[in-house]
Amino acid sequence: QDWEQRQEEDTLLIERILLLVRNVLHVPPDPMEEQGVDGDASVHDRVLWALHISGMDDLLKFLASAQAEQQWALHVLEIISLMFRDQSPEELAALGQGQAAAEHGEDTRELETLRQRELAERRARALQRPSRHSRFGGSYVLQGLKAIGDRDVVFHKGLHNLKSYSHDLGKETRRVPRRRQAA
Repeated sequence: QDWEQRQEEDTLLIERILLLVRNVLHVPPDPMEEQGVDGDASVHDRVLWALHISGMDDLLKFLASAQAEQQWALHVLEIISLMFRDQSPEELAALGQGQAAAEHGEDTRELETLRQRELAERRARALQRPSRHSRFGGSYVLQGLKAIGDRDVVFHKGLHNLKSYSHDLGKETRRVPRRRQAA
């Protein structure tokens, strides 16, 4: 609803929800309670993931960027600061670039090894085949297609051209004088 159409109860409900989210994120971590494996998500991380799955992070972004919702700006700012509570700015900045650079380097190395392997296979194939190419594609007898008389058709082109074969192949079309052409 627009702020003009909201009742007093709606405004109080929005404020209470924002305060609840802030209070949930404000709970300090308990290292004795969170004895997980290295790399395991902490309770704070799981709460953030639940907020993301529910779409609450999109609502917070809307509230932070909407001109008409400036009354909630301090609540949203506090929630966002609590979201990033355990991270340092250096870690956050390096997180996106470090993994991308590492993955990019790994992908580059992988592509380079595949390229070297392909070049080696190409060189090996080039050494196996003779240096002079024979233009003779072969002659094939098409059984079931009759040529002149009772003989089968002899096809002198490559097998890849067989699908486009017709008896008129190689024949010139008869030229019809212009005055006898159909309109």
